[in-house]
Amino acid sequence: MAMSGSTAVVNAESSGANNAPDGEDRPTARVVLSSGVDHDADDGDDDETGNAVPDGDDEDDEDILENYPDETTELDLWDMRITSLAPLRLQRFADHLTRLVLRKNLIKELDPEIFQALSKLEHLDLYDNQIKHVGDALSNLTSLEHLDLSFNVLREIPEALSRLTALKIVFFVQNRISHITGFQGLGETLTSLELGANRIRRIEGLDALVNLKELWLGKNKITRIENLDNLKQLTILSLQSNRITKIENLEKLENLEQLLLSHNGIERLEGLGNNMKLKMLDVGSNFIPAIENVSHLTSLEDLWLGGNKIPDLQTLEPQLRHISTLQTIYLEGNPCQKIEGTSYMRKIRLALPQLTQIDATYL
Repeated sequence: MAMSGSTAVVNAESSGANNAPDGEDRPTARVVLSSGVDHDADDGDDDETGNAVPDGDDEDDEDILENYPDETTELDLWDMRITSLAPLRLQRFADHLTRLVLRKNLIKELDPEIFQALSKLEHLDLYDNQIKHVGDALSNLTSLEHLDLSFNVLREIPEALSRLTALKIVFFVQNRISHITGFQGLGETLTSLELGANRIRRIEGLDALVNLKELWLGKNKITRIENLDNLKQLTILSLQSNRITKIENLEKLENLEQLLLSHNGIERLEGLGNNMKLKMLDVGSNFIPAIENVSHLTSLEDLWLGGNKIPDLQTLEPQLRHISTLQTIYLEGNPCQKIEGTSYMRKIRLALPQLTQIDATYL
């Protein structure tokens, strides 16, 4: 497999080196949340990987990169059934390699000798492997800006993370992490943190992240919104599918633009007095009985209230008509939809003529 350029793409589902998606189109780890999420479904101590491990084959000892030049800057090794990195001799790329993608393989361990040599790495993607521990393997990657360890079997955030002082984006989606720790040294650089679909019960350990813009904590076991006062630059906060019953402690988040709180146990629309920059508010699938305390959100574009306990449409006009930016509202699944019957859509349009979408219907 001869390679003429500096970017190598090896993919079991692709025949050419230039077929990998580039730039911002590459998939990233995001939790897809749906109604009726069972928070306790993953509580059991099943086998450490959650999957049967296929038997290795002779390819494990093959250097599939033997024809690639030492000057290669990017390696995309998707879905190659790789179990060991040793045969790839990655150290020979150390002087030039900035991007390494090892998605959807069978890697269980990270060899410190290999990764400590790759000090120029800026992007490391280990999504969907079987990694249990990281140890000190990544401690020398001081140029690393993007790290994805989603869909592995980590039980804790690696201690070495605090030494990766160039990190901007970190994904730990769908692991078995129960506590938020290890971010003390990342306050200057980290802008996006994803910890969705873990076993976290409390928001903590984030005080140092003063430049964080996105925090994704959906599908955990969090019972309270707290300990966010230092995150004054935050623009996106996702707490979908948790166990939260009250909107509170958001006073310091004056730059918040998206607040995602669907599939919780919230009983009242409140606590948003200082969040004047909100553009999207998702409180669908809760227990909210009325549309209230949102008339001051004059930048609001999307309001998702579906699947609550709202009995009528009487408060639509006084709360929302004057918000000229409002484009989308979801109210389906509330008692008001059934009570209003065929008049449901027409009454919403009359109350809020600025809308371009009601539920899934474009106007």
